[in-house]
Amino acid sequence: MARRMGRIPLAWCLALSCWAGAWADTEDPFMQSPENITGARGIMGTLRCELRIHGEPPEVDWLRDGQTLQMADSTQIQLPLGEDWEDDWKVVSQLRIFSLKPADTGRYQCLVTLGGQTFMSQPGYVGLEGLPYFLKEPEDKAVAANVPFNLSCQAQGPPEPVNLLWLQDAVPLIPTTGHDPQHSLYVPGLNKTSSFSCEAHNAKGITTSRTATITVLPQRPQDLHVVSSQPTEMEVAWTPGLSGIYPLTHCTLQAVLSDDVAGDQLGAPEPPEEPLTLQASVPPYQLQLGKLHPHSLYHIRVSCASSQGSSPWTHWHPVETPEGVPLGPPENVSAMRNGSQALVRWQEPTVPLQGTLLGYRLAYRSQDTPEVLMDVGLKREMTLELRGDGPVTNLTVSVAAYTAAGDGPWSLPVPLEPWRPVSEPPAPAFSWPWWYALLGAIVAAVCVLILAMFLVHRRKKETRYGEVFEPTVERGELVVRYRVRKSYSRRTNEAILNSLGISEELKEKLRDVMVDRHKVALGKTLGEGEFGAVMEGQLNQDDSVLKVAVKTMKIAICTRSELEDFLSEAVCMKEFDHPNVMRLIGVCFQGSEREGFPEPVVILPFMKHGDLHSFLLYSRLGDQPVFLPTQMLVKFMADIASGMEYLSTKRFIHRDLAARNCMLNENMSVCVADFGLSKKIYNGDYYRQGRIAKMPVKWIAIESLADRVYTSKSDVWSFGVTMWEIATRGQTPYPGVENSEIYDYLRQGNRLKQPVDCLDGLYALMFRCWELNPRERPSFTELREDLENTLKALPPAQEPDEILYVNMDEGGGHTEPLGAAGGAEPPAQPDPKDSCSCLTAAEVHPAGRYVLCPSTSPGPSLPADRRAPAPPGQEDGA
Repeated sequence: MARRMGRIPLAWCLALSCWAGAWADTEDPFMQSPENITGARGIMGTLRCELRIHGEPPEVDWLRDGQTLQMADSTQIQLPLGEDWEDDWKVVSQLRIFSLKPADTGRYQCLVTLGGQTFMSQPGYVGLEGLPYFLKEPEDKAVAANVPFNLSCQAQGPPEPVNLLWLQDAVPLIPTTGHDPQHSLYVPGLNKTSSFSCEAHNAKGITTSRTATITVLPQRPQDLHVVSSQPTEMEVAWTPGLSGIYPLTHCTLQAVLSDDVAGDQLGAPEPPEEPLTLQASVPPYQLQLGKLHPHSLYHIRVSCASSQGSSPWTHWHPVETPEGVPLGPPENVSAMRNGSQALVRWQEPTVPLQGTLLGYRLAYRSQDTPEVLMDVGLKREMTLELRGDGPVTNLTVSVAAYTAAGDGPWSLPVPLEPWRPVSEPPAPAFSWPWWYALLGAIVAAVCVLILAMFLVHRRKKETRYGEVFEPTVERGELVVRYRVRKSYSRRTNEAILNSLGISEELKEKLRDVMVDRHKVALGKTLGEGEFGAVMEGQLNQDDSVLKVAVKTMKIAICTRSELEDFLSEAVCMKEFDHPNVMRLIGVCFQGSEREGFPEPVVILPFMKHGDLHSFLLYSRLGDQPVFLPTQMLVKFMADIASGMEYLSTKRFIHRDLAARNCMLNENMSVCVADFGLSKKIYNGDYYRQGRIAKMPVKWIAIESLADRVYTSKSDVWSFGVTMWEIATRGQTPYPGVENSEIYDYLRQGNRLKQPVDCLDGLYALMFRCWELNPRERPSFTELREDLENTLKALPPAQEPDEILYVNMDEGGGHTEPLGAAGGAEPPAQPDPKDSCSCLTAAEVHPAGRYVLCPSTSPGPSLPADRRAPAPPGQEDGA
């Protein structure tokens, strides 16, 4: 029976003549209390309370261990008890636990307050009991033969204790006794590849872990050394390591020049992109390296392989090839006689020296004298003294270069030639043309210096819109001369601003926003709808041409108030500075044949990949569908939340947040766009109610539908619908529900269903955005933090074979509303069976929503038994 926490005074009931109040004071309202639940981890459980209430049914709260559950997934249904008791109600409150875990265990009770009294149901107990649950399982490893290693396994209940039993190749190894499970297994070494697993035992039964494969690889080779070395080749040998029962099949050796590698913190080089790699059959364990550079430092390493895989590489071992003799003789040897002397000259050999050049040797001989050998060092000329003044017959000269390894080949003998002096007039230090060039350069430099000083003197102060120069006195009065910037056509824009009749304060702010219409060149139409169009354009700046998107409005601004609202929001947008918020470049006006004010033209950055809604639709229904991984979708949501957080801090209400109004830039980051700049530009997703302008009813918060009041919390509601759009890859919200029925549908407690492959945490976050009370909805700061934490918790996404880009340069389509740049709505949705030419029956997504080509890879999804059910009232709704 329920415990009464208070009592209504009897005098109240007598004064009110309320016999029902007296009944409530004495009767226990609880017809059924929660029942006990005991189950295994991961099951879903439901607790139920039934009450009989006279009068307006109250709210039923749930307690766990005496504490109120704040975020409980509870539903409450109230049913009339009969026609004779019109004010008697049967209230049923249910609490669902989707996936039972240790934190959910405890004592559960229902609590209700009636007439100032608090009643509490009998407790129901939720317990967790089942087979052991693994916290850590053995992992695959590759180990060297006969080298010790450890494996880890850990499990828990309840019930406790949990004992572990290790198995090698399905054979028990070490039975565990007592209450101290052996979490770590020490293996002294293996000589063959084996499998390991562990069994967890408790009172409920046995759970077996995954099977880990331990691959036995050869040990690292040892004693890598040089057997013999020549200038261009080298023979190396090594000792192989143990490989278990698997014989070695081959060894691989790599050699790199030390100049081609960078040393790491241990002094061993990192290999270049393409090291010299050679493979050797074994035995013997040696290899001949050829085509090496002489007198060069190399680093070598070796690895041996068996049928199970390759051993670790040895550490890099430095080796050096010895020097060699020069491969060729000196070039252009000449010998000329000058009286009693002979001048011999030569040039350095052009062929490789194979070492460090130490000098040259010279040899000469004649018919009457023996050969004379001389070491002339590094000089490349030598003067020989000839004996006597008589003729020297048949004198020949040869030269050779030498290194530490020895002499290179000798040049061919060169005969002595008679002296032929050649007189060459000395070249003048300077010629007249150089004087002319130098004089012209000096004159030009002086002119540039004078001009620069003049400009610096004139430029005293620069303002936001032009340059104000130092006042001068003319006719006894101070005069300030003003010169506008080149990018601002003062005459044209000033005339337009003056003709609008707006306030001077707004006019002053607009001077930094207005752009000369003649500097904007329009190109092809990217998208066009009932109320406006977006065209590709170019904005001519001082030094460059910027590719932009130009939004034109087909609707007329009829009143000065509408025009001032439009221009005030343009000034506000100009100040936005956030990577996830579309920034306004400028606004200009163009003449219009319609009555009223000039037609405003909005200039925005060009977004190559269009709007987010088109991107999502093309990924699912395009000619080549591509599955978007959950990581990318969560990144899109986090970008939008970050941009909306910035707008909310600026006290700016978007009013029209949806996937179609979010743009993708070249880095695939999402930018929030279309924030209230043109409130009348809407598309078919909007519903016209009476004489009220079209509204995006499927995105608007329920309080905005009722009272047409917008706050930052109403933007949070729209953000939740946008999250649902992203999670469903561009589906239309509330399918099957007409626009005119949305308000009543939401008022009945219905909400959007959880998408089939949406994570439970993501759906819980978007469901919080649809709370009936706006104050209970999260802020954009909370949403951004939760989404960023969710993104960090997800595993890294695999790189797809190809990435889908919705490139609007390849042809525009019809779209409405018009995004900031580059986007158009896709054409009519094709049949998924026709959208991929490589489709087979096995390639259709289980949910029937995605068409996958063989080149795509599926992203993460949840099994059916782990998806959260729809919130109450949605079983038959959208």
